[in-house]
Amino acid sequence: MLLYIDPGTGSMLFSLFIGIAAAASFGLRALFMKIRFMFSVRKAEEERNEQAGLSDSVYPPPLKHDAGIPFAIFSDHKRYWNVFKPICDEFEKRQIPLAYYTASHDDPALTASYRFVRTEFLGDGNRPYAKLNFLRADVLLSTTPGLGVYQWKRSKDVKCYVHIPHAVTDLAGYRMFGLDHYDSVIASGENQLASMRELERLRPSIKAKEFVVVGSTYLDAMRARLETQGRSAASEKRTLLVAPTWGKSGILSRFGEKLLSALAATDFEIIVRPHPQSAVSEKDMLEALQKKFSSFEWNYDNDNFEVLSRSDIMITDFSGVIFDYSLVFDKPVIYADTSCDSLPYDADWLSEPLWEFTVLPKIGIGLKEEQFGQIESVVEKAMRSGQLKSGRDYVRSQAWQNQGGSAVSAADFLIAKQKKVAEGY
Repeated sequence: MLLYIDPGTGSMLFSLFIGIAAAASFGLRALFMKIRFMFSVRKAEEERNEQAGLSDSVYPPPLKHDAGIPFAIFSDHKRYWNVFKPICDEFEKRQIPLAYYTASHDDPALTASYRFVRTEFLGDGNRPYAKLNFLRADVLLSTTPGLGVYQWKRSKDVKCYVHIPHAVTDLAGYRMFGLDHYDSVIASGENQLASMRELERLRPSIKAKEFVVVGSTYLDAMRARLETQGRSAASEKRTLLVAPTWGKSGILSRFGEKLLSALAATDFEIIVRPHPQSAVSEKDMLEALQKKFSSFEWNYDNDNFEVLSRSDIMITDFSGVIFDYSLVFDKPVIYADTSCDSLPYDADWLSEPLWEFTVLPKIGIGLKEEQFGQIESVVEKAMRSGQLKSGRDYVRSQAWQNQGGSAVSAADFLIAKQKKVAEGY
């Protein structure tokens, strides 16, 4: 007699079989990745030592990712070294071991002289995230949004994920769900709190994050550098810096040739500093503009200090560099009248505009497309405005708190947090 299985039971058994097969597949894949990772760690370290001309006898052994680390930092790009360096310096000063992982092979951290801060290049592409998914650490600090959303998953062996912003702008300016899966945020000012709490209210499935104001490490370092070496020598001509964000809402994408043509007709010395992501995502557009406006200086330096220092005024859109320029160098800005498509961002959930849009009129003058032909008069107006100076002071008090003390406060927070999570609190 043939064994009869009714359709309902058959469907259930089939679903069970598929579930078991899927679980086994994912389990084997995870095991394979872990084994591959363990072998790749040593290989990557040997390659880096060889490039640096170092031997195993004079260089410390590679970090043991599976051994458990009290403190770790992950940087997805070398441009965030200005955020992390003051914290690394503070840990070095206190002689507290810290692991620094980077996704940039030329991250300045890799050549820094530390005894207690251990640096490592994790590889290109998705390899850093594959390795971080198996990391064991008490506390991990990062500027990278999207934890638990895309390829970077929360490791079950990391007890606390801490986010540090790389700008003083609104945290709802991140791509959708950017900070949902972090445990804590150490912010530059109270201006970064309101939208974060509103997003948590709108998404009841995510837990409320701990929020602590520590200040801005990179702004502190930039101001200290300015006080030490002073401003760059001024040009005979007035120097105008074009420093946009990237994407279809940025001024180069929206107004590129028309705006730059208007600037070419002035007597200003023009510097164009595209957003680093433009060189990746908008390469064709940049190459075309750079070819047409080859008389301009096109700046792609990893360190923006020199170009910010020697310019007299900036034209931008809603890039976070507005606040670096205004708050540290105390210079005026002109912001092009460009709309921001909020759809890909957390801001799309909110009924109120991003914080930076509410304060832009306090620190800069808006520029409409029909005013491009009168750009020189707009620049003169911004340069003479005492009201913009008062506005910069106001915004600085909101967005850059605990000035000069950010690295100490950040280290204090991380050390206290590690103690709590290590003890099971």
